[in-house]
Amino acid sequence: MSREENKKLKFIYNPLAGRAQITSKLSNIIETFVQNGYDVSIYPTQKYKDMVEQVEALEDCYDLLVVSGGDGTLDEAVAGMMQRPLDKRIPIGYIPAGSTNDFANSLGISKNMPEAAYAAVNGVPFACDLGQMGEYYFVYVAAFGAFTEVSYDTPRELKNVLGHLAYVVEGAKSLPDIKPYHMKVTYGDKTIEGDFLYGMVSSSKSIGGYSNIVGKQDCMFDDGLFEVTLIKNPEDPIEMQSILSSILIKSLDSENIIMFKANRISFECEDEVSWTIDGEYGGTHRSVEIKNLNRAFEIILDAEDVKGLSVDYLSEEEQTALKLLRGTLDE
Repeated sequence: MSREENKKLKFIYNPLAGRAQITSKLSNIIETFVQNGYDVSIYPTQKYKDMVEQVEALEDCYDLLVVSGGDGTLDEAVAGMMQRPLDKRIPIGYIPAGSTNDFANSLGISKNMPEAAYAAVNGVPFACDLGQMGEYYFVYVAAFGAFTEVSYDTPRELKNVLGHLAYVVEGAKSLPDIKPYHMKVTYGDKTIEGDFLYGMVSSSKSIGGYSNIVGKQDCMFDDGLFEVTLIKNPEDPIEMQSILSSILIKSLDSENIIMFKANRISFECEDEVSWTIDGEYGGTHRSVEIKNLNRAFEIILDAEDVKGLSVDYLSEEEQTALKLLRGTLDE
């Protein structure tokens, strides 16, 4: 392939993500891009939300965007892409470099940066669901309640030094301050009302570094549905122990844990509730509506990994059941 025929790639990375490990891998990553037929332009982010601004203002000449950083970095890249006209959006390759990399883990993206770089320029576009809560977009989780503030209150320096352990350390500090919220939760034609310690609307197999956090629910990434988890306020220490045990052994079968699927869900509370969006602060709200934007953005994945993520690979019976569920929820 001659240089004139090369495709154009924009590489934007967060130099502070994780332990700044990308610094020693940059040469290898760029070489991988070039060897696979791309002319590469590089930009290191300079400030909070810089990724959003850079992606939104991306020149039209690029065929592919590759970003590197943590979950928040990818979230910003997708948010920036959604601000562009539909015909100006391009696929996103992702090289994970954060402390937990929940979404990358769920999608099977390699933690090895050169391997992830190779997949970003040799994989296939996968049309992935996206969440929207008001003005916010999220790629894998919106949550409120116990420990959610930990993700955005944990000092970046502590994250870089301790990785996932930093969240555990900060979470332990917040135990005395946990309080329930009385909420009305509505989806489809159903309404649930009660006092909840925690609520999570997700499209991920890993949250906060813990795998299989959605229990026995099947998690597909292009089915137009969220996995929703609500944890009720326990009435006594025994119920609290049941909840903690269920979470620790990943069975999530406690009577105090409610789980269901939804494509649109609303939360109402008399108090202001703090939300976290993909590990970042999502504002305080008395009422929110969250909706699933089915197959809203394209992320580049290894072709083999896509097989376990897409509804296209479900059996006919499973696809029929999914259509029936979505039809019920859309009513």
